[in-house]
Amino acid sequence: MSADAERLAWAYLSRVAEPPCPTLNAWVHAVGPVEAAARVRAGAEPAAITGHVEARRETDCAEADLETLDRRGGRLITPGCDEWPHVPFASFATAEKKDAHPPLVLWATGTARLDEVGERSAAIVGTRAATAYGEHVAADLAAGLAESDVAVVSGAAYGIDGAAHRAALAAEGITVAVLAGGIDVPYPSGHSSLLHRITRDGLLLSEYPPGVRPARYRFLTRNRLVAAISRATVVVEAGLRSGAANTASWAADLGRVVCAVPGPVTSSASAGCHQLLRNNRDVELVTRSAEILEIVGRIGECAEEQPRPAARLDGLTGAERVVYEALPGRGTRSVDEIAVEAGLPAAQVLGPLAMLELNGFVLRDEGRWRLAKIKR
Repeated sequence: MSADAERLAWAYLSRVAEPPCPTLNAWVHAVGPVEAAARVRAGAEPAAITGHVEARRETDCAEADLETLDRRGGRLITPGCDEWPHVPFASFATAEKKDAHPPLVLWATGTARLDEVGERSAAIVGTRAATAYGEHVAADLAAGLAESDVAVVSGAAYGIDGAAHRAALAAEGITVAVLAGGIDVPYPSGHSSLLHRITRDGLLLSEYPPGVRPARYRFLTRNRLVAAISRATVVVEAGLRSGAANTASWAADLGRVVCAVPGPVTSSASAGCHQLLRNNRDVELVTRSAEILEIVGRIGECAEEQPRPAARLDGLTGAERVVYEALPGRGTRSVDEIAVEAGLPAAQVLGPLAMLELNGFVLRDEGRWRLAKIKR
């Protein structure tokens, strides 16, 4: 069996049934792609498969599809390829959703390898009608992840998806766009340039052969792949019913970590995020890329401690702080009164008082002490 014959068979089979088609997948893996393709063409497939392939069995565009792929410098990733993500796709076997099945093949263009991407990746998804806040947060998260060598996965749509892809590219990181149509069909058309940049510096993926137009049901089908090849799915902005919420549902079903970014309580664009956080105790609230890195990164690769704003009293010694806090918010106290309040001998109060006065924290007022006014 030649490699060309097998490649042609895979290409033909990827078009003959609407994915995912687990019945066809299982049969192809049992008999091999070349025999399966020949029998489908001849109408000699098992009866259980006929209903899935009958309408398209005579639509044989395999040679033209592969020419389109080769012209774009792409490749057909099949289950026998080194690049096939066996471990991520194995989670489909334990998922409960109706369409929880791996693709038959994947059409790909780009310099990144799918098997390597899956080792360290996070999906950033959200609404097409993103707010300025949502796009800013998505870009900030994607840039931070890209700078930490985490691949950013999304669906190339307007809004949150586009912001995440662009930020990852700007940070010279890897980004993966999983499409709901053929790799030669730029969708949305306004992202043609972005998709070209992803092809050059990242990875475009689709389970649909060239020329297939996106459709609503294909977006929902595509979402399972976005979730599967990512170690975590981060929802930045989403309505109560949205594709992003669907992707999060797939991620949970596949055993991936689901994260959500909170937004303004008055924003309908964040209502889906808030619902995820309120109704699912397993959903992680994230606000920084370092928090996502804790989830998808290597063991021991933890986020740095979040910087705290400097407080006015941070530089005080323990004794100075005790003496300072023994003074009333209004009014004055004598040394003896301060000593009683602080629980210290009077002799041990004088030194801290002197240092506090020197640094502008307290003032002496006719033998008594009071707090200095804070200059704003």
